[in-house]
Amino acid sequence: MSDRPPFPPFTEETAAQKARMAEDAWNGRDPERVSLAYTSDSVWRNRSEFLTGREAIVAFLQRKWAHELDYRLIKELWTFGGNRIAVRFAYEWRDAAGQWFRSYGNENWEFDANGLMRRRIASINDLPIAESDRKFHWPLGRRPDDHPGLSDLGL
Repeated sequence: MSDRPPFPPFTEETAAQKARMAEDAWNGRDPERVSLAYTSDSVWRNRSEFLTGREAIVAFLQRKWAHELDYRLIKELWTFGGNRIAVRFAYEWRDAAGQWFRSYGNENWEFDANGLMRRRIASINDLPIAESDRKFHWPLGRRPDDHPGLSDLGL
């Protein structure tokens, strides 16, 4: 098991750093890399799906990004305390037919002492949008530092 700083207990600065690190990893859309931020026995609830362990996380993310094309995500710290962080997020994607969506949600995270996430609880809603209503405009990959966040975008 490897360490994944910053470590709990979190401060506002380290909690925001953890949220941005997660955003960056998910925007990279590499299931294996993303899974390394979680404990080997991490427990997830994502919408109505329940997962346990890195292998299940990798399989889930492979399915997700095969369906959610041109995925771009922004996370924003909501609150934190001790070894827990809550974030809100939105991401934009399109399906194979070309319909665009903006998915809104929140996540509750719990970390072990090594800074690995051992629990992730995500609630998400999808909103179909016109391509002209998209707000996340950057090349695939990491969101540029000068791109507005959720609050700046009025989301």
